[in-house]
Amino acid sequence: MVNLEQTRFNMVEQQIRTWNVLDQNILDLLYQIKREEFVPAAYRFMAFTDMEIPLEHDAVMLTPKMEARILQELHINKTDKILEIGTGTGYMTALLSRLGAHIYSVEIVPELHTMARINLQTHDIGNVTLEQGDAARGWIKHGPYDVIVLTASTPVLPEMFQQSLAPGGRLFAIVGEEPVMEATLITCTSPGNYTSTRLFETCTAPLKNALQREQFHF
Repeated sequence: MVNLEQTRFNMVEQQIRTWNVLDQNILDLLYQIKREEFVPAAYRFMAFTDMEIPLEHDAVMLTPKMEARILQELHINKTDKILEIGTGTGYMTALLSRLGAHIYSVEIVPELHTMARINLQTHDIGNVTLEQGDAARGWIKHGPYDVIVLTASTPVLPEMFQQSLAPGGRLFAIVGEEPVMEATLITCTSPGNYTSTRLFETCTAPLKNALQREQFHF
């Protein structure tokens, strides 16, 4: 019999804390919202491993340490209106829902949109609006936002995302193409002005229909 709580503790201590995620609120959240309950049944045995979990249509669930690190980098406030691009199974959405005021989460894959809806309803999470659609180039419908999170990579970051930030707003995106992508944090310092911080190098699956670099033909 696998001791789930011991395995969860090991995940937090060995994978997440060692990756400089030290915000106690976020670490506590990982015990409160059970990750394995958001992982597709076939991969539940991988719920606590330091690996991406495959989802429908080439999407992936980010590693636990990446999810936690993103939350820490965004410094989410209780009053924040958040946009999540790529709902996936709804796990990151659930974490965000505990930190911010309201989450708008957009998913392009119908099966994942449905899975996330069921998962969030099962966990009685109400401050979330799930929408189905293609938000790879932006989603201005409910903007401006205090926080925007892209849960998959994009070769080029469309300007629409930073333009959708409220003053003081933060945007997390993984930008680039294999083999090297950069996790980037963009902050709107005042209307129309932005600072960009490169956080670390990583690699993950791209958003469906992500904006591509222009190809030069000679």
